Amino acid sequence: MRGVVFDGKRVRVVDDLEVRDPGPGEVLVAIAAAGLCHSDLSVVDGTIPFPVPVVLGHEGAGVVEAVGPGVVHVAPGDHVALSTLANCGACADCDRGRPTMCRKAIGMPGRPFSRGGRPHHQFASNSSFAERTVVKAVQAVKIPEDIPLTSAALMGCGVLTGVGAVLNRAKVDRGDTVVVIGTGGIGLNVLQGARIAGAPTIVAVDTNPEKEAVARRFGATHFLASADAVREVLPTGADHVFECVGHTGLVRTAIDLLDRHGQAVLLGMTAPKAEASFPPAAMFLDKSILGCRYGSSRPQKDIALYAELYRSGTLLLDELVTRTYPVEDFARAVEDAEAGRVARGVLMF
Repeated sequence: MRGVVFDGKRVRVVDDLEVRDPGPGEVLVAIAAAGLCHSDLSVVDGTIPFPVPVVLGHEGAGVVEAVGPGVVHVAPGDHVALSTLANCGACADCDRGRPTMCRKAIGMPGRPFSRGGRPHHQFASNSSFAERTVVKAVQAVKIPEDIPLTSAALMGCGVLTGVGAVLNRAKVDRGDTVVVIGTGGIGLNVLQGARIAGAPTIVAVDTNPEKEAVARRFGATHFLASADAVREVLPTGADHVFECVGHTGLVRTAIDLLDRHGQAVLLGMTAPKAEASFPPAAMFLDKSILGCRYGSSRPQKDIALYAELYRSGTLLLDELVTRTYPVEDFARAVEDAEAGRVARGVLMF
């Protein structure tokens, strides 16, 4: 079968990938569509250290082909969106409704794939850049069949991370003011999360003026090319500032833009050893810095919610899909993503 493999030196689209059958508590999914997320590229450039060879992809949707013993919530033929959380469901964090903190969900990757007898790692317990993948049952979330799989794929990462950061982590409330730095795939979902939460002032900051129209479509009330102008819109600062780029200098910027009792939420992925600096005095008056993994999400609950919000017209998914590509055009999809020409490019199988 076809898949996108990184061997530590280069990325190739191969056609001789194999995947094992599902075991107890596992699901075999035929991938229909998979979004190209910056995290996949971060594996290639080394920002996210990961063992190789690895099958890339972590934002996908498809159709269940087979289930292992003990799986009852999905069956062959069901449409599913995939999460990256292979959480155990039994530890203290899972019991508290915090599956993103499950240590088994963040553990060593499995190797369900092989090529020529050589095992290949699975990225983010998912590897949706393959025609078929095996995931834990908890990662397969059943969705209504009337949701296009090209759109449903994006719920598994970009939507869970961006909308979840607003609703679950920051807990943005009606009347709060929001600044979003960076309007890529994650930033756009933060914007619509803020809109859904009822924020009346939502400021998008991005150096690319061509992104203004789509930012406003997703919820931005203002669009600025520089964070220096934010104080003209919010003289006392913002209640919530989301850093969606992964630049250490912008961490300082996010903190500087906070109002009293404000929160800076860090979503952009920096290099593992990168450091940010800021004056501690800037944190007085009850300001805070929040990390956020995967939108502090509970995928089985949240994806079901987002599916219904999509069906009601509240949550935008189709509008995120700027362009689709056959998997063989992976290189072109990467080029468009790095050039900022797409909100999200989606690979098709």
